[in-house]
Amino acid sequence: MLPPELPPLPALTRAESEFIDRYLEVVDQLGRINPARGTHTYGALRAAQALAAQAGALRDALTLMHTRGESELHAPTLARALRVLGGERRTARITVPPERTS
Repeated sequence: MLPPELPPLPALTRAESEFIDRYLEVVDQLGRINPARGTHTYGALRAAQALAAQAGALRDALTLMHTRGESELHAPTLARALRVLGGERRTARITVPPERTS
């Protein structure tokens, strides 16, 4: 049985696509660093080291958008792209999990 087909990505400029990809990479690293969800300091340390480089790549993607004259973020379109790429699931790892009640 095949998995359900994902909705298509909305039309994005190359710079917007790069922005979304770099943003999600930063989110993934933040999720790995989250002290409320992590289990090992070494993994969090490695994620923090990668975060610095990926934050620079995110800055570069936004700089490229600005340089190309893309001065506005089209939030509804970018949000749709984030949903298709699992952004809701990926950003959930950044939050503090709900407190467990016994």
